[in-house]
Amino acid sequence: MKRFDVVVVGGGLAGLSAAAHLSHSGKKVLLLEKANLGGRAVTINIKGFAFNFGAHAIYGRDTSVLKQLEKELDIHIDWKDFNPLKAKYDIGEELTAVPANVVGLFRTKAIQGMHKLSFVYQIVKTLIKAETGNPHISIRKWLEQEKVSNEVKEMMLTLASSNFFTREPEKIPSDIFFTYYRRIFTTNKPVAYIGGGWQNLISEFVRVIEQNDGVIQTKAKVDEVKVEEDRVTAVCTKDGWIEAEEFIFCIPPSDLLKLFENTKIEYAIKQYAQYDPTYVLVYDIGLKNKIEVPYTYVYNRKDKVFITDISYYDTTCVPEGGQLLQATTYLKNEDIGNKDVIDRYKKNIEDMYDKYFSGWRDELVVPRISQKAVVQEIKWNMHQQAMPLFFPEYRNLFFAGDWCEGQGQLSELSFSSAYQSSQYIMQKQSMVLA
Repeated sequence: MKRFDVVVVGGGLAGLSAAAHLSHSGKKVLLLEKANLGGRAVTINIKGFAFNFGAHAIYGRDTSVLKQLEKELDIHIDWKDFNPLKAKYDIGEELTAVPANVVGLFRTKAIQGMHKLSFVYQIVKTLIKAETGNPHISIRKWLEQEKVSNEVKEMMLTLASSNFFTREPEKIPSDIFFTYYRRIFTTNKPVAYIGGGWQNLISEFVRVIEQNDGVIQTKAKVDEVKVEEDRVTAVCTKDGWIEAEEFIFCIPPSDLLKLFENTKIEYAIKQYAQYDPTYVLVYDIGLKNKIEVPYTYVYNRKDKVFITDISYYDTTCVPEGGQLLQATTYLKNEDIGNKDVIDRYKKNIEDMYDKYFSGWRDELVVPRISQKAVVQEIKWNMHQQAMPLFFPEYRNLFFAGDWCEGQGQLSELSFSSAYQSSQYIMQKQSMVLA
């Protein structure tokens, strides 16, 4: 029987950051991953192009937990900050500035006149916490109650759609909406990419874990857990049972449910296992020669598609002189498996490539299409909520991932929930020592 201070189950971003944090803090840590490290956040090289699976943009990076981990763990991140001056909205007749900051707000034609002043007023109320929303009221209901103009309503829902990766922004709880945008409006670095993609970040977490005598096992699926009274005591892989004082499970609720069947928390987990993820369709293209345009980001408000020139920010992802463009469109649950709808979305994306990166077909080296990519395990709406980081039935069991309670959206939820669960474990040690 092997024994550790902490066993972390799941080697995605949450598991890697939790294992790195705990091992750096002096814990004897074992990280178990059933496949390869990274989970949904991986970098794949095809014909010299580095494609990132998973949206590798970091939002509000100067106040993000990843920035905090960078400092505390001395990990090296090659930040590539988004340039809002090169970001455009496609509003049908023309391109206009994205209102991502004060300059963009004054330049944009996406909202004009008194409606723009009304929109600024809503931003100010959000910043000073005069408006915080209500967990029992959707942003759609809030907009109706406030009687905002259709122009302001459309602008706010456009922001929600593009940042929450959803075709149904009106269903987002209003408190989640305002909490998120309060942080985004106050950040100095609203969007950033990681040079070298997810793989560089994964490698840094692995370096920290191994330098602090942590153990990483891949191809090590957990098949069973052992519980006694109010504690989890061990997990079992194909190599046998492993004991630990504390456990962090960083695997989705559907996988958790299988492991904790017939335990005291089966019913609690079942609720979250039934929730829908946030799905997108991703259509990347690797080009042999760069197509020069004056923008690096275009968002089509009508079709809810955005294209990012990833290679503008990260030149390491392409061969010399090449270009990597990433197009993403949001999916509803009923779109999944509907060939006609998916084909229409792909056609919309190709039309956008034709319109804004003319000649891309002649330069195409490799396309990569993911018709059902999960960007977040739980979609935020009025009928779904984040899973707690622990349940009171088992006092040494914690959870982390982008389906858990935390700060921000997407990967930031993974980092923040992992950090908080790790802190709970460290605080327990501090109280024992005291």
